[in-house]
Amino acid sequence: MEDADQRDPQPGRGTIQRMDNIAIVVDDLAAAGAFFVGLGLEVEGEATVEGSAVDRLVGIEGVRSDIVVMRTPDGHGRLELTRYHTPPSPDGDPRAPANTLGAHRVMFAVEDMDDILDRLRPHGAELVGEVVRYENSYRLCYLRGPAGIIVALAEQIT
Repeated sequence: MEDADQRDPQPGRGTIQRMDNIAIVVDDLAAAGAFFVGLGLEVEGEATVEGSAVDRLVGIEGVRSDIVVMRTPDGHGRLELTRYHTPPSPDGDPRAPANTLGAHRVMFAVEDMDDILDRLRPHGAELVGEVVRYENSYRLCYLRGPAGIIVALAEQIT
């Protein structure tokens, strides 16, 4: 059994309980939602958010946005898709390469990568590079989805 000092190096301080979600700003909420449903995520909820509390939270005046919260089938991971109506989102580079600074991809562990790729192609998914075999442990790929989002898939080789 671990000593309490080893588990909590700074007793009395706040600790992370879990990662709740990752938010991605998109220009077409319906297309992005359909893409991630095609991947296998489930819609958990939808809302429109606005008002002074939202403005103060994000540091932008006059925010009105729609959000869709999606969850992984195991219920542990969540993805929040956000479309800003006001103020309009500044243009980004949806084709930015994978080594661009900042958050640039989200990875999912999957079974039957080929089936998933077939399901996502009608939603605009394109491979960034190739499906590769990493040693004798994984098949991996990066694909680009709506709003230029890079989604990585990892299929464990059994």
